[in-house]
Amino acid sequence: MKFAERHRRTGGESMALHFWCYFMFFILVVFLLLWGFQIIFLEKFYDRMKTSDIQKVAAHMLNIYGTENYEETYDELAYDNDLCIVVVDKYYRTVYSKDLMGNACLVHGFANYTSAFISQIRSSKTGTICGDIMNEHIRTNTLVYGTVIGAMDNPKGYLLLNTPLVPVGSTEAIIKRQLLIISAILLMLGLLLSIYLSRRLARPIASLTKSAKQMAKGNYNVQFDGGSYLELQQLAGALTYAAQEISRVDTLQRDLIANVSHDLRTPLTMMKAYAEMIRDLSGDNPIKRAEHLNIIIEETDRLALMVNDILDLSKLESGGLALTPSTFGIRAKLSEIIDRYRGLSAKTGYHIHFTPDEETMVTCDAGKIEQVICNLINNAVNYTGPDKQIFVRQINTPNGVRIEVQDTGAGIDKENLRMIFDKYYRSENHKREVVGTGLGLSIVKAIMKLHNYSYGVDSTLGKGSTFWFVIHQDKKEETHHAGTGSH
Repeated sequence: MKFAERHRRTGGESMALHFWCYFMFFILVVFLLLWGFQIIFLEKFYDRMKTSDIQKVAAHMLNIYGTENYEETYDELAYDNDLCIVVVDKYYRTVYSKDLMGNACLVHGFANYTSAFISQIRSSKTGTICGDIMNEHIRTNTLVYGTVIGAMDNPKGYLLLNTPLVPVGSTEAIIKRQLLIISAILLMLGLLLSIYLSRRLARPIASLTKSAKQMAKGNYNVQFDGGSYLELQQLAGALTYAAQEISRVDTLQRDLIANVSHDLRTPLTMMKAYAEMIRDLSGDNPIKRAEHLNIIIEETDRLALMVNDILDLSKLESGGLALTPSTFGIRAKLSEIIDRYRGLSAKTGYHIHFTPDEETMVTCDAGKIEQVICNLINNAVNYTGPDKQIFVRQINTPNGVRIEVQDTGAGIDKENLRMIFDKYYRSENHKREVVGTGLGLSIVKAIMKLHNYSYGVDSTLGKGSTFWFVIHQDKKEETHHAGTGSH
């Protein structure tokens, strides 16, 4: 099913539309906050603010009462805060007075409630009164604050403050007009800005989607443009890298199919040819028949070995093969493996030199580690130089045992080093394998990853390559050397 058809079936919605809806929702919330706090809660907020201010002024006045020149400070506070102030002693005699409101004042004007306020202070539990009181004579709300000076059981006097409250209704009407204008402007700007941003954000994503469709059709050279946003640039870079890797894997996979097909076709052709020879020519000749049958058996073994390697590699990479750890001496294991190659050395002229180190006990999957060592030696046999020299080394290190297999071949250039363990890769210096199936290094890679061991290759053009891996020691266990005990 094509991408477009899958997209239509999912019923996906435009990201630009979602972005626009979210942005408009944000603007709506801003409007509600503006209108709610400025209109609905304006009067309550104003009353609380005035009450808080007058309480702070009263506390300051109590702190400086009776000090030198306190009256001058009271005058300044009265003018700065639009306050009427009355201070009386415990005998109700006026000690200080400042009138800024005239007849509108509840402690100076026609409606003088000083005595009533002092009575309320004396009867209160906290020694303080505070309230919004309507002056009926002038129909104006004022804020009255009163408190005792000194202790309630032995007061030095009383402080009364009175300040006008500005009618919020007229202010509210002005704010409403301003908010209507501001809301209209914000709505237009928000609408235009949301459309612009949603399109700008969606445009590079649409471009990436278009490029991804081209990559899905097999165009791995497509360029991904992420625009000016950092996150989209990173996504474009990741998609470009993915396209390059998919292109490389696709190319190597085609090469693998071609190479495996060639390797399979050769033994199959030989098997068919010798089978026909047995049928037509050597069927009655026991010597020739046996010779031809041996060739068929050898080619069958080669096919079976190739199929087994492919199956093993598939199981290793899919996690189908589990490790079977055991403890064994790595030097003895290496010596045993090298001894098996003496027949090959005598027959073909290859010389395998083994440089051992002190015997060390390791814990890992002995069978799979043996397979790794054999595959590395086979690879060295296939690619070593005309001198047919191969060097195997055991190097004990604090981190474990390092195994090296060195050949004297043509070497590998740096660009191809990172692909040498790829199961789809075949070296340009490849020649027909003397031993093995050509999948040995891929199996090495899979087994090393399964053990979580370090591995790699060091190569110099014209001088050969050294493949290595490290059997890491388990830090929870002691490392033992033959004849020396633990160390």
